[in-house]
Parts: sequence; C-alpha cells; structure tokens
Amino acid sequence: MTPLGIYVHIPFCASKCPYCDFYSLRQGEDAWENYTNCIIKRIKSYQEQALPVDTVYFGGGTPGLIGAGRIGRILAAVRESFALGPGAEITVETNPGVGGETLFDGLAAAGVTRLSLGLQSANEGELRLLGRRHTAQDAARAVELAHRAGIRNVSLDLMIATPGQTRESLLASARFCAQAGASHVSAYLLKIEPGTVYHERRDSLDLPDEDEVCDLYEAACGELERLGYAQYEISNFARPGLESRHNLKYWRCEEYLGFGPAAHSFFRGRRFYFPRDLDRFLAGGEPADDGPGGSFEEFAMLALRLTEGLSEERCRARFGYGIPAELRRRAAPLARAGYCRVSPEGIALTRTGFLVSNAVLAELLV
Repeated sequence: MTPLGIYVHIPFCASKCPYCDFYSLRQGEDAWENYTNCIIKRIKSYQEQALPVDTVYFGGGTPGLIGAGRIGRILAAVRESFALGPGAEITVETNPGVGGETLFDGLAAAGVTRLSLGLQSANEGELRLLGRRHTAQDAARAVELAHRAGIRNVSLDLMIATPGQTRESLLASARFCAQAGASHVSAYLLKIEPGTVYHERRDSLDLPDEDEVCDLYEAACGELERLGYAQYEISNFARPGLESRHNLKYWRCEEYLGFGPAAHSFFRGRRFYFPRDLDRFLAGGEPADDGPGGSFEEFAMLALRLTEGLSEERCRARFGYGIPAELRRRAAPLARAGYCRVSPEGIALTRTGFLVSNAVLAELLV
C-alpha cells in the first residue's frame, strides 16, 4: 500500500484575520486540552490497521498555539496507531511570535521536521492591513530559532494582490524570504471569500485590478525563481528537493486521512470530511461522505496544478492508459494561445495558464 498522509486540523487562533475563511476559533487552554484528547482518540481508532504513513501535517488555525507538548502527544498517537516511517515529513503551521523562544525546541524534540510560518508580507503597513499580529523581524527571528532548534526546512507564506501592495513591496517581501533562510515559499493570490471581513468591506478595499494582479503574480514568480526557488505548483516554490511532500499527495491524487472539524480525507477510494463544527466533532460526530474519488478527471485537474503537469507515464501507471486523444485535441488551441504546453510526455499549464487555471481546466476537462 502506498503510504498515506495524515492531516490534523487545529482550529484555534489568537485572532481572526479579515481575509481568512479557514475554520478557526478563539479558545483557551481547557478547550485545547479537550480537543487534543479527542484528536488522539480519533487517531487511535485506526490502531489495529497499522497503515503506513510518510507525511503528517498540522494545519489550522494556528497549531503552534496549543504548544509543543500537545502536538507531541498527538504525534505519539500517530506513531502508536500508524506505521510512521523514519524519514517521514512532519509539518506544523504556526505564526511568527507564537509560543515564545522555546516552541521550536519542543517541536523538534517531538519529531517535527518542517515548519510553515504565516509571514504574508514583510511590509509593516501591509501586515497591519492584513490584521497580522507580528512584524517582519518576528518572522526572521522565528526562522532563526527554528534553524537553531534543528528544523532546517522552513516555509514562509506570502500573499499576492493584497490591499495597497505594490510591485516593489511584493518583490521586497520575496527577497526577505530568501534573506531569512526560508527553504520554501507559498505565494498565494488573495481571494475575497464570502463571510469574511474583507468581503464585507470589498467595495472600500484598495485592491489591484485584474491586469495588476497578473503583473504582481508574474513578478513574484520571476523574483522567487531568481532567488533560487523553483516553482512546482501554481502557488508553491522550493529549494531543490524541499517541495512539500504532504501537499504533493493532494495534487497527485494520493490518499490521506484528515482529523478535526473541516478536515477532509481521501481513503480507500472514498472522499469524506468532518463538518466545520467543533462541538459536533467533540461529541463524536461522524464524517460526512463526499462520494468516490480518484477519477481520471479529478486526477487530471489536480495534476495540472503542478508545473510537471499531467504526465503520460503517471496516467498509464494509474489507469492503464495514456492521456486520451480527445483531451490532447482540446489542449492544442490552448497551447497555441500560450496557456499550456503539449508534448508526447504530457500536458502542462504555462504561467499564463496558471493565472486563468479555472477557465483552462474547464476547457480541457469538459
């Protein structure tokens, strides 16, 4: 069996950022402890199966907020319940300034090998507009402390096309990531999500227009690549060999188990998820079925998020046949327009295609 990924959602934050649509709540120590115990119980329900696992990812929310001790206890339950390989990638998301100077020592002692830090911007004015509680100096210090603790693989998040952002400030933030020693950068276009503060204020936000968004994205991609970060997915860049192995499972349509409210799973050909309801999860509520997964269309859609694209070889290995001739036919005019590349080895979107990926995928995968 191909090793699974494990995702653990920690739905706690110190405050809610105005753009954030992730499931997160403000709670205290008692709630964190109760939740940790519940997650451990859920994980142990798989104990008898001894399934192989090679990535574990703590997302949120702000997982670092609950402390290294609780994350260590959850990891101990994973090791007890699954066959966790010695070279497993174990990632924890957190924010600069959370947990003090001892957090990373505790995480390293628990076996964490990778951190994902929510920088978003190195510009102080942009950070304030984004509702962030840290400074750029806090982020640089966090990377330094992580490295000192022995966690060398540190990813920084950047947001593109935020209120008031300029090309110059975005490129400065990209350079900050390199200077701080990040091994990976996730550079996401801001999306105004319903139900967020930004959505309520969308008419008054100083946001770039469509052409400016494209220019910012292309500028960020170019600068990150100049700095030595190779793009491997629409929004992700890494030093050689330091791509997120866990997230690659999603994009390569491999299986994973998710624990916690809002966590999704793809396991034994089925997709299911826990609703965004902490109380229901704590009360033992079961996940909701989301139907079968792993169809060719789903596989192709996810693969085309990657710079490697949809490969003939991976298709044959997965389905017993190559890329259908009809799909190649639909790709031909898109290739002539500069949105994708077509070769005997496969189909891959260009950077221009990434910017309009939803429309391109709709044309390809009708």
